[in-house]
Amino acid sequence: MSVRRVVPNVRSEAAGESREFYGLLGFEEVMNHGWIMTLASPSSPTAQISFMADDKTAPVTPDMSVEVDDVDAVYAAVRRSGAEIIHPLQDEEWGVRRFFVRDPNGRVVNVLGHH
Repeated sequence: MSVRRVVPNVRSEAAGESREFYGLLGFEEVMNHGWIMTLASPSSPTAQISFMADDKTAPVTPDMSVEVDDVDAVYAAVRRSGAEIIHPLQDEEWGVRRFFVRDPNGRVVNVLGHH
């Protein structure tokens, strides 16, 4: 298993203002589904930050997202560990397969892979 990127998820009702502010730091919008917007560094595209009011299909807003190369293998490993699954493994309409798990610090991690 390998990690492709790690993205902090900031709960926000001010996506436009966040885009402007982080634009001052060099970030550009790379995705916007209305409920989630992701900004990335043009020179280092895996350096990203996402802003969301609420997660569209999950019961909670995750604190961070971790993209992996094999989400099914990670899901199996997490289940075997006994960690708390917050949102079951499922395919989402926007092209990802994901699940949410609670880390030892109580943070919710969105673990995902792209189709």
